[in-house]
Amino acid sequence: MPHALTAMTQGRLSEWRATLLARETACLSVADRRTVDAALCADPKTLEGLSDRALVAAAQRLVHRLDAESVVRRNRRAETERHVSIRPAPDTMTWVTALLPVAQGVAVYAALTKEADRLRAGGDPRSRGQVMADTLVGRVTGLCATDPIPVSVGMVITDRSLLGGDTEPAHLDGYGVVPAQWARDHITRAASDSVAWFRRIYTTPTTGDLVAMDSRARHFPKGLQELIRIRDGGMCRTPWCGAPIRHHHHITPKSAHGTTTATNGQGLCERCNYAKQALGWHSRPRPGPRHTVVVTTPTGHTHASTAPPLPGTPSAPKPERPRVDLVFTDLSLTVAA
Repeated sequence: MPHALTAMTQGRLSEWRATLLARETACLSVADRRTVDAALCADPKTLEGLSDRALVAAAQRLVHRLDAESVVRRNRRAETERHVSIRPAPDTMTWVTALLPVAQGVAVYAALTKEADRLRAGGDPRSRGQVMADTLVGRVTGLCATDPIPVSVGMVITDRSLLGGDTEPAHLDGYGVVPAQWARDHITRAASDSVAWFRRIYTTPTTGDLVAMDSRARHFPKGLQELIRIRDGGMCRTPWCGAPIRHHHHITPKSAHGTTTATNGQGLCERCNYAKQALGWHSRPRPGPRHTVVVTTPTGHTHASTAPPLPGTPSAPKPERPRVDLVFTDLSLTVAA
């Protein structure tokens, strides 16, 4: 797309707008992409006054005229990538995002909008966005937004924070660190509605490591899987990965007489678990304050993966600064005339 490159060089086209053009024409042949490039970017007046949305629409009209079949194939492939994802947001909030085909996505949003308009017209004091969010929760879970959610939610909190009013934060599986008071409020609300279940997990007081469980089974039993998942914070233990845990992996393989224990187990995502079966990958547990695994890659590099600290883990003592005694000897002052 030489005309787009020239427009970027001259400052008439930003990098983001050039990215939009490249994205919308990715399904075309090289010759057709150059046709769109010439039609939109050759004449400087064509881009004047066009918003990002108008630029995308202009590119889409040309793409549909040049090769409508490729657009249809691209749309069909995109429909297979529909999914729902979740990621943490600030202030104990979370983003739940759904990638849907356009007809279904518009229908979902229209239904939520219609319900919000109906309730607000009847005097509902909530804002439009609040009504839409509460309606979404209600229609997905079948419960009102104020009802307790009878779904297992892994929250790790110390007994001091739960019962003694301590301020050490809790850990919410799939989200991260949450304030102790927020955790107490939600646990109290769930307990008052008789939908709270508590599982005691003991850690060593000096290191914060979880008490181990073992099994003679080849596969990790559910209780041990839960222990490993909580210990590893719900995230893959491969350094720099951070994907959700999908597999529970023997660090020392079962074929090499590895035991099915918490010490010899780690949580991995599906991709990393399969990758570690390739030649050149090696893992071994290493003693430490918390569960640590040393990973050796096919290139010979080694990386240590340590389980994240859980609530109640003692902080590392601050190193004492060395004492320095400052001594003056033969101190004299000479003033030159």
